Amino acid sequence: MQEIPQPAPETKDGVNVGAAVPQPLPNLPLMTHDEAEALRQRTLKQERISAILVAVFVHAIIIVGLALWGLGVLETEKPPIGVTLSPTVKTTVEQSTEKTKISQILPTPPSESMKSINAVVLEAAVFVPDIPFETDSIMMGSSPDIGIFGISGDGIDNEQDFDGVPPDKKGRCTLEERMGRLASGGGNKVCEDAVVKSLGWFQLQQNADGSWGRSKKVAMTGLVLLAYLGHCETPMSNEYGETVLNGMIYLVDQGMENDGYFTENRHGNHWVYEHAIAVYALSEAYAFVAEMRLEIPNLKNVVEKGADIILAGQHSSGGWDYNYDKTGNRGGDTSIVGWQLQALKAAQNAGYGKKFGAEDVLMRSVAAGHRYIESKQNDDGVIGYTNKPNNVQYGLQGVGALSFQMFGESGRNVTKALKIAQDTPLDYNADTANLYGWYYTTQAMFFKGGSYWNKWNVQWRDEILKNQGSDGAWKAEGATGHKSTQAAGPDAQIYRNALCTLMLEVYYRYLPGTGS
Repeated sequence: MQEIPQPAPETKDGVNVGAAVPQPLPNLPLMTHDEAEALRQRTLKQERISAILVAVFVHAIIIVGLALWGLGVLETEKPPIGVTLSPTVKTTVEQSTEKTKISQILPTPPSESMKSINAVVLEAAVFVPDIPFETDSIMMGSSPDIGIFGISGDGIDNEQDFDGVPPDKKGRCTLEERMGRLASGGGNKVCEDAVVKSLGWFQLQQNADGSWGRSKKVAMTGLVLLAYLGHCETPMSNEYGETVLNGMIYLVDQGMENDGYFTENRHGNHWVYEHAIAVYALSEAYAFVAEMRLEIPNLKNVVEKGADIILAGQHSSGGWDYNYDKTGNRGGDTSIVGWQLQALKAAQNAGYGKKFGAEDVLMRSVAAGHRYIESKQNDDGVIGYTNKPNNVQYGLQGVGALSFQMFGESGRNVTKALKIAQDTPLDYNADTANLYGWYYTTQAMFFKGGSYWNKWNVQWRDEILKNQGSDGAWKAEGATGHKSTQAAGPDAQIYRNALCTLMLEVYYRYLPGTGS
């Protein structure tokens, strides 16, 4: 993979800074109260029926298992996990690299389930699928012309650490809450329908090994898992449970086989993006399964090791560079920095740091990352890639703003960056269309709230909605020039759908800001 050149001036990039912002489309109708209530009642009825069936099945397995145990038929083994963390955040891993099997986690028909009955730990007989849950982490990505494909161009205070998430943080795990958040945030029922169609499309694209994509499978799997988790789809979900679990197992196995590194190829430059995406996705997954009292062998271990690698790979500049190089003069770039900070925030939300004495180390690393981004921002608010810029790259504005917002900072650096980002061209079918930039800015604007979000939402939302196909896949953005996902090659469609889906989930993944 070739080294990324310095970003080209806008006039060579196909970006027309002076392009007019398209007129907003009429608001799509919101769901009425009666429709929402009827939908909620149908959903609750289905969930109760499912819960009863699960309870009957689980009790049957337990009875048969106890009987076989009494006859000496079953043998149990403890998961081979052993982790030691020192105060310097150094991890020693002593465990098997044997691949995790799906049969170790989910119940199978009686003849097979007896082989693995002790591999799943559920403290309650039935998991009720509408447990309220939310993390306040933020998803970020690469810059408009730079990213994982090598082309140019407020956290939760978890009292129980890894043991779960406070029950008052809710918003994505019941249809009623999702529809309420959509309505209050300026979304509508069409947004929810588009997400559901995309999740169904993803299910049909999953590879036999549990991954998604062909070229950058670790990155694509992480992004798709985040899309499922953003809709509160977990290993115990009725429709997508096995799909989600297989994706998690693929990533866990990658970490186990590569001593905590998440990539299938460490010979190129850009695997640092894949590593951060996987740490982010598995950290959020761990928070879910811990709340559910579901044990996924080796999951916690690879989250800890992956976060350790990020902390250990920070350059003295405060940034992160290709291959986690700490000795070169380049010192990193804002695109890579954004991903590493997001991964660390997700790990922190899952309990990393507090439980293992690394909280101070993590926060010092975050502070250094913030100083790095500040050093790349001009007085007028424009954020650069590796230096203070002479021209605007709109995607970097979102990366910079989100990097501060995710750790509770919302001062002048954020406001200045988002004032520039308000001029982002928003036309899905134009050459200026850039899903990277839209994705970052959508989340930053949502957190900022007020007039920033209202102006952005009315333009961005309908541009996304009207370009999804009936099968759930989004068409290629752009016209004849730059297409923001084309560098993904054979993975472009997966990448495109993941970005669009995560954008549309912004309404109920996070609490909006109150800025004006």
